[in-house]
Amino acid sequence: MSEHESIPFMEALRARACEALGSWELGAQTPQLLKYRENAVFRVTLRNGEPAALRLHRPGYRNEIALVSELSWMAALGEAGLRVPAPVPTPDGRQIVALAGNSEFGDQYADIVSWMTGSPLGQSGVLLAHSAERLAVIFRLLGAAIARMHAATDAWRPPADFRRPAWDGDGLLGGQPLWGRFWDCAGLSPEQAMRLSDLRLFLREKTDALCHLDYGLIHADLVRENVLIDGDHVGLIDFDDGGYGWRMFDIATALFKNRGEPHYELIKAALIEGYRGVRSLPDSALETLSLFMVVRSITYIGWIGERVGAPDAAKRLQRYVADALALADGLGASR
Repeated sequence: MSEHESIPFMEALRARACEALGSWELGAQTPQLLKYRENAVFRVTLRNGEPAALRLHRPGYRNEIALVSELSWMAALGEAGLRVPAPVPTPDGRQIVALAGNSEFGDQYADIVSWMTGSPLGQSGVLLAHSAERLAVIFRLLGAAIARMHAATDAWRPPADFRRPAWDGDGLLGGQPLWGRFWDCAGLSPEQAMRLSDLRLFLREKTDALCHLDYGLIHADLVRENVLIDGDHVGLIDFDDGGYGWRMFDIATALFKNRGEPHYELIKAALIEGYRGVRSLPDSALETLSLFMVVRSITYIGWIGERVGAPDAAKRLQRYVADALALADGLGASR
């Protein structure tokens, strides 16, 4: 058991959640912890009896401007008809609240967003349980939802102080990528580090040539857990990493963890069909899918490389490296 799974820490985390709830005048309840990864997310009850999600943001990860920007974007998407969480302001109108550091936590921010119905599309590493026919329906809906998100975003005018990270050449492959330096993290062999360094240069050359490709605000983390299925409706959650990037990065991310599915070709075709039913997706853009699959794969290396205390971190690092290098070989990026 890690220190972050100990009973005293979990009690401190719940107390921190109750502290945050005081700003919404919702203190007289016991928050239910749903997950503790980048953020701690609790199920709470609003004054009208409706459930909602309280998020305690990781200290130092996002500043106030970036968090308010995330919430304003989600609100705009909701107004455009997408099924996404909506900000729940405090009684005095604040979208987020600042929590002062204490013996357990640094200075951090908290917010509450509306509850989303539905079940996650799936879990990473576990085969999807749906029939082929149902998978086709789900991924058409998902493709259409991604397209609607991109279209609604392009039609929206962000406020002047809107700030979100950029998943561009620097954010993915620069000296300090958003999810970590994948080519020199601890645990790599000298050969792996050299191959990943070469791969970084290869990918940077390829992405630098994508000036024609559709670029704008993207979710950036459309993994199975962040896609909720509710009958014939699809909801998108966890916009924590949302920012500016190539729209093909969203499509690649939505497909990435499904590559091992027996019906992957059907899944890919359905998602593309759903997207194209709402928004243009030229063949020339789809030709970059293999490239963005590799780009997505290396982000996981950087992510786990900065989390050596995560469960099975060493094994996951080696799995992510092997996956990325195999995909790179298929792209013709081998040394």
